[in-house]
Amino acid sequence: MGTEAGVKTAEENRSLEKIHMFHKGLLTGVPIMLGYLPIAITFGVLARQAGMSLTELTLMSLLVFAGASQFMGANMIAVGAGAVEIIIATFVLNFRHFVMSLSFMNQLRGIALKWNIPLTLGLTDETFAVSALHPDKAKEKHGALYYAGIIIIAYLSWVLGSLLGGVLGDIIPEQLSQSMGIALYAMFIGLLIPSVKKNLRVGLVAIVAMLINAACVGIGMSTGWAIVVGTVLGGFSGLYFLKENKQ
Repeated sequence: MGTEAGVKTAEENRSLEKIHMFHKGLLTGVPIMLGYLPIAITFGVLARQAGMSLTELTLMSLLVFAGASQFMGANMIAVGAGAVEIIIATFVLNFRHFVMSLSFMNQLRGIALKWNIPLTLGLTDETFAVSALHPDKAKEKHGALYYAGIIIIAYLSWVLGSLLGGVLGDIIPEQLSQSMGIALYAMFIGLLIPSVKKNLRVGLVAIVAMLINAACVGIGMSTGWAIVVGTVLGGFSGLYFLKENKQ
């Protein structure tokens, strides 16, 4: 009887430790949730405005979970871009996730491999940045649950915010929903300005991409392919500008 009670107590302690670690991760991810909700709601409204159904925009958040790519995808859908154009453009935009995932997996070296893939699938710029601030948790017992808590609260807030935005898109006045289209440009400017402050040549890369996009549209290329070409060639121009900056 004593042995059985001891085993039961040990199992209860392990369960409490897991819950505690997961709860700490959730609390750490609260600031991400607060930042995601308004952006996700805006995405839902804009996606409805672009012609996506409530089911489509919610599935997009469930399966893609990439804010900048989803905004760009919704915008490309609105201008009539094809599926191939959207896939290529979002692939290029999200290429940085390969680097983030490798770095994150290196941080998780002390955690069982079965956790690595599920956790890296939930990486965004924000969850990666917050997780990187707490590398010590990977060495703690049940550390994977800490990172899972951060990712899950961010993921759920994004999906639920998108759903709410899609619902609001059918309720709020049309003039208000259309005015929210400026959020797309504001978000990308907001992402660009901090990088430009650190390195002015990043701004040159953005200008090159913009000019290439405009030139492609000017010669009659479809808007979707113009975005793809501008994104790819603009990115390659960064190899030159940023390399020159280092010399």
